[in-house]
Amino acid sequence: MADTALAPPIKEGGLPMDGAPKAALGFEAAYDAYGPMVYRLAMVYLGCRADAEDVTQEAFLRLLRRAPAFADGEHEKRWLLRVAVNLCRDQLRGFWRRRAVELEPGLPVRNPESLGLAEAIVALPEQYKGPIHLHYCEGYSVAETGEILKLGQSAVKMRLKRGRELLRKEMEGQP
Repeated sequence: MADTALAPPIKEGGLPMDGAPKAALGFEAAYDAYGPMVYRLAMVYLGCRADAEDVTQEAFLRLLRRAPAFADGEHEKRWLLRVAVNLCRDQLRGFWRRRAVELEPGLPVRNPESLGLAEAIVALPEQYKGPIHLHYCEGYSVAETGEILKLGQSAVKMRLKRGRELLRKEMEGQP
């Protein structure tokens, strides 16, 4: 009978309790651990549930079909986030996004003053959404955010600063 090693206990979110670097997860475990994070990032970029679900699905299909060998779980998570950012940008540049028509002026629309913080982040220009979400909502450092978005640290810091200023103006109701 072969010896079987017990896996370290896993806490919520798929992270080991012992703090040791974890190996890349299997597909189902990766989806359970990182799926909500990928979905939230897509929602921030796209602002539409259906589009965010499509991006999440496509990111995990790429994990299943084309994933490189990962050094550890953190590498896998960053790869997934990078793929999701690229997919979101592709969708934002896509034909159907450019052909979208604004709502008619007579249709009811939410009052900008009633926007919550999450909706205010979604309303930010594209260049500020990713850094704000990854740094403040997902807890990545400036260096890690820059690595995921392929930006320098100074660019991330500037986008965080400008994004905070825009959020502050939006939340205070200033033009």
